[in-house]
Amino acid sequence: MRGLLVRVGIDSSDEGRWNAPVDSTTCSFAYVPIAETKTVRQGFERRYDELEPALRIFDQPLPAHLGGRRMHLDPDFDTLTYGDQGSRADQIQRKLSPGDLLVFYAGLRDVHKNPRLVYAIIGFYVIDAILPATSIPQTRWHENAHTRRVLPPDANDVIVRARKGASGRLEQCLPIGSFRVPAGHPHKRPSYRVEQNVLAAWGGLSVADGWLQRSARLLEFLDTEEFYRWFRSRKVRLVNRNN
Repeated sequence: MRGLLVRVGIDSSDEGRWNAPVDSTTCSFAYVPIAETKTVRQGFERRYDELEPALRIFDQPLPAHLGGRRMHLDPDFDTLTYGDQGSRADQIQRKLSPGDLLVFYAGLRDVHKNPRLVYAIIGFYVIDAILPATSIPQTRWHENAHTRRVLPPDANDVIVRARKGASGRLEQCLPIGSFRVPAGHPHKRPSYRVEQNVLAAWGGLSVADGWLQRSARLLEFLDTEEFYRWFRSRKVRLVNRNN
């Protein structure tokens, strides 16, 4: 078994210029995807205004600059799909197979005025299939942000379909990271990293000291079965588990 840890969701450092809310006392959160920057097929657009009811629970208005704007809804937890392109698509195809794991995490902003972000797992997929996006029939274009796009014939985008009954968005997120200095280097600058005890429980990641950042290189679990045991011990509820 192999698995990848993938950062998703809107971020203050990308075009969205914002972080989705989380309540650090309950771990309830709103899932807000990144902005869509590519051409989308007519009639397949998904817009941030759809998320206003979810944000209202946290007394968080949709930022004015996102109103009416298209979102890149990916992963799509309603359809249990995830898409990617470029080198990340190559990594998914090369490293993963049905039965392997995709684990999604995001940087969320605490509604309790915590000056730091909460880095937490928000979704979990057991892979059912990995398919070229260009092979998806029109009847299923609506299922993922990458098939909602107008794709060139030579696009290398992939679509991951997750296993029903074992995959979905977490009802409460699982915080995994903190703003800390690298282990053994007290004089270096702090950055967001997986907590050392969590990293040890997982059996490690393919990045020095659990450094959490957006990157073209997806993070890989060094011992996916050990991570899976840790994840199951959290007894999380998957919102779309019965889809």
